[in-house]
Formats: sequence, C-alpha cells, structure tokens
Amino acid sequence: MPPMPNPSSPQVAVIGAGLAGIACARTLTRAGASVRVFEKALKVGGRMGSRQTPFGSFDHGAQAFTVRDPRFETALRTVPESIARWSTPAVHVVDPLGRITEAADRSEVRWVGTPAMEALPRAWAAPLADAGALVLGTRVQVVERDAVDSSRWQLQTLGDDGSVRVFAGFDAVLFATPASQAADVLERSRLAPTFVERLRGIEVAPCWTLMLAFPQAATALGPAWNAAFSAHHRVAWVARESSKPGRGPVERWTVHASPAWSQEHAGDDPQRVEAKLRKAFAEVTGIRAEPSHTAVKLWRHAKTLTPLGRPHLWDARLGLGACGDWCLGHRAEHAFVSGLELALAALAR
Repeated sequence: MPPMPNPSSPQVAVIGAGLAGIACARTLTRAGASVRVFEKALKVGGRMGSRQTPFGSFDHGAQAFTVRDPRFETALRTVPESIARWSTPAVHVVDPLGRITEAADRSEVRWVGTPAMEALPRAWAAPLADAGALVLGTRVQVVERDAVDSSRWQLQTLGDDGSVRVFAGFDAVLFATPASQAADVLERSRLAPTFVERLRGIEVAPCWTLMLAFPQAATALGPAWNAAFSAHHRVAWVARESSKPGRGPVERWTVHASPAWSQEHAGDDPQRVEAKLRKAFAEVTGIRAEPSHTAVKLWRHAKTLTPLGRPHLWDARLGLGACGDWCLGHRAEHAFVSGLELALAALAR
C-alpha cells in the first residue's frame, strides 16, 4: 500500500511522467511537498523512452540531449551512472543521397541515457516509485473541485483495466502533458479558458520513427558517419544506435521522418509508412541489406513548431499549471527547465 500523504505538506498532482513531469515532481518532493504523478502509459519517460528488442534497444524518441542550463547540469550529476557522453565524432548534415554537405558542429557535447535513453527518467523517478507516488496506466479524465473540501482539487481517472477512480485533496494540479492533451482535459473540466486558449496556440508536429536491425552484419554497414541531419524530403534524422555507449554491438539504425512528411502521412497505415521510410533510409545510407527486424512508431506530439515562449503556465489563485518542452522548444533540456520552473512557481505559492 502506498504511504498516506502528509496532510501538513502541500498536496500536488502532476499529470504526465515524461521528463518535464518527473523534473517537476522531483523538485516538489525535494522541497517537502507530497506529490502524486499520474501517467497514462505503463512506464515513465515519454519521448525519453526506449524500445527493447531481441537485437538490442532503440532510442525511438529523443536521440540525445545537450546540456546548456547549469541547473540541468547539476541535476544530471545526481545520476552519473544513468548517462554517458555520446562520443560519435560528429553529427553531419547530408544531402538526400547521404553525402556530407556541411562541416559538422563539434563544439557541443551530446549525451544519452545508458544503457538506454529511458535510464535517465527512470533514475530520477525511482524515489517517487519507492514512495508509491507513481500512478501508472491511469488517464486523468476530469479535474474538478474536491467534493469534501472545495478549496482543493480532485481528479477523475480511468485505468487501463477500465476502472474509474477519484483521487482527492490536491492543493495544486500541474499538467506535464502535450499542450493539446492538457487543453482537452481543462476544456472537458470547464476550467481555465485562458489557459485553454494559450494551449491551443501551441503548434507541434508529429514524427514517424523507423527502427531497423541487421544482426547478420559482421562489420558496420553503410556510411562512415554515425548520425546525421538529412535533407531527404522524407527523412530528418538518421543514427546508428549501436554507436551509442552501453548499447549492444548489433548493427541498428533509427530514422526520424521529417515533420512535414510525418504530418502528411500521420493517418497512413504503418506498413505503408515502413515501406516508404525503408526506401528513403536506403537512399540516404546506401544500406540495401534486408533487416532482420523493422518497426515503426508515430509520435503524435514530437517537435514544437510554435512554442509558448515562456517556461510554463501558472495560475496561483486556482493552483493550476502546465509545463512541457512545448513551452520553450523541443529539446529534452527544455522539458526539464519547464518542469523545474513550474515546480518553483507552485512552491512559491
């Protein structure tokens, strides 16, 4: 049984357990607040997740992250065993046929979770899990005033098994979901119309991801480079997963489709998408061998095109807030900073 919350501490619900939600909940907990995190998926991490296969893992969402904010750097020092520097020589820019067109920028270090990207959010979420503060496989449907104490909030939730539950007694409710999902819940709850208007103004593109494994390859296949931004009309990014630290040796590649192509084909059959992206992958890398494993995934909320332009949304009077990478951009660091800033704003209340 999860421990009972301390009634003398601020009671906070965080909706979403991606990097922004975990950063927010982690900051609140370290400051003494009682936090519960609600996540519709069965594990934490969001796009900082990884796909496990018999041939090794794929970082099918975020491929790497940079460290520019000193607060992010400080937080990363708490989990040194969960991150590693990606020592790929450089990230190139290539034309539709994989030929290098621009000198690579070697000035900025790129990091990854290890042994897979999901290791970082899992490490930060571990104290929350140990405290029974993670409620996974649970979708928040409605936020409403607490039936017992109208100065507080309660959440109506739907579990993966179809169970309906109510969690009550929250002083604040903080959304750490894609902007459109937060807007949907608030609209359904008839709350914060100004927030809804701001959230509806966020433009985010989807992304189709292709994963390929070539266990039959005795040596590395294809180009000399391990990661590249591509000018191909279907492909924005290509990376050799097996070049990342802590990964298995099997030759594996991840392909991110371009935002425009992903948007155009968001409703397509996955098999059709896979065929088109495999063809583009062969054109960019020159790898025409038959993979032993292929898979695709559509991230519906992948790359922010029009951000909020500020770190978070927060209404101190209501005790409602929202955060996410979409506030500032699309980097993992943007998600962390947004979650941190919202937590600090809520604590100041």
